[in-house]
Amino acid sequence: MTTLRNLPSVEQILRTEVAAQLIARFGRSLTLDAIRFVLDETRARFKSGGITVLLSIDLILAQTESTLTAWTQPTLTPVINASGVILHTNLGRAPLSKSAIHAMDLVSRGYSTLEYDLDKGQRGSRSIHAESLLQKLTGAESAFIVNNNAAAVLLVLSALANKKRVVISRSQLVEIGGGFRVPDVMKQSGAKLAEVGTTNKVHISDYEEALIEATGLVMHAHRSNFKLVGFTEEPELNEIVAAAHGFGVPVVDDLGSGALYDTAKYGLAHEATVQESMQAGVDIVCFSGDKLLGGPQAGIIIGKADLIAKIKKHPLARAVRADKTCLAGLSATLLHYLKDEAEREVPILKMMSLTLKQVRGRAEAWAAELGHGLALSNVEVSVVEGESTVGGGSLPGESMPTFLLSLEVKSAEKFLRGLRKNNPPVIARTENDKVLLDPRTVLPEQEGALLVGLKNVLNY
Repeated sequence: MTTLRNLPSVEQILRTEVAAQLIARFGRSLTLDAIRFVLDETRARFKSGGITVLLSIDLILAQTESTLTAWTQPTLTPVINASGVILHTNLGRAPLSKSAIHAMDLVSRGYSTLEYDLDKGQRGSRSIHAESLLQKLTGAESAFIVNNNAAAVLLVLSALANKKRVVISRSQLVEIGGGFRVPDVMKQSGAKLAEVGTTNKVHISDYEEALIEATGLVMHAHRSNFKLVGFTEEPELNEIVAAAHGFGVPVVDDLGSGALYDTAKYGLAHEATVQESMQAGVDIVCFSGDKLLGGPQAGIIIGKADLIAKIKKHPLARAVRADKTCLAGLSATLLHYLKDEAEREVPILKMMSLTLKQVRGRAEAWAAELGHGLALSNVEVSVVEGESTVGGGSLPGESMPTFLLSLEVKSAEKFLRGLRKNNPPVIARTENDKVLLDPRTVLPEQEGALLVGLKNVLNY
């Protein structure tokens, strides 16, 4: 008769050679936890009638290994982005240049000059890293780097407008991804929200009337993830700056994406650039490092030296400051712009600058590899016209013409699941029950792995 007394003990299992191998791979403590977990699961299933025969030591060890593998499997892993969304927020936004990756690798391998002055032989400041590059690129007097743009906006408001009125247009009280709302951030900073205008129209007189009352800041927030169209009107940024400065009030521009190049050169709508904000006379500009700039996640604050000095000294600055790898990667990325090599070195700019001929050539090469125009395992392979998007809350409604590898399969969703289970996973999209893969967002060094993955799923 089979009873729970027949179940091997933990000590019996530990005496096996397989258990010793698992301990060598996963460590004793974690292996013990996994063995106990499998034994507990077995007891529970036996008591509930889910199984009638208890597992042997070999089967328990096999399940223990599966459990340990599942527990230790990383959840943050590389993927191949064939979706056609260049700045895919869910897939980590901007891939980094080789120089940025190298710079981050170098400072992470050992010690660095993060807060050390080599000339003086004493403590230095991490706030100097990337600052001189930003000064040269934008003409800003000073700069400070934090961990993302949401933190940048929160820090600026906390340091410069706590318990003070901040004037902002109703049309700019936006919400971006993850429930980040400008009004909520302003409230959290201690600033007092002073809305002007309406959701579709705001006039310079609205700002001027609001500024009669004592005001700490005027804030301008770029609508990075939607467009306001139709019966609309709002003043130019330089008009807002002039009105604010007339009352002795500084202006903060939350630019969001942080383009250093004019996106119109890639056939897209013009995205306000960092340089344009500075030229308009804005006192503080905040923008992201991992969007149109093409660097690591960072919040970049540039502007007047006296205001940046206050921001650097605020207690929140330490809580949201950037780490050494971010500063290294950002510096390397900014250097590409300074050396006028960004379009050659920064992956997202390379993707946007690809010609239709280049994209089509890659798509046709993929199709040829898989069997272009032929029935292949009940799959029809072809190259079709399509659209790529920038994504990442940048250039809403804008797209770029592209060519796609199209796979007409029996079940598009099942095929996508198969691609996601590949190593590395492949992220594609569907349209009209066809699986579509966009060469624009696939890094050249990933093409081989992509084709292997496609063949694996096709032959499954």
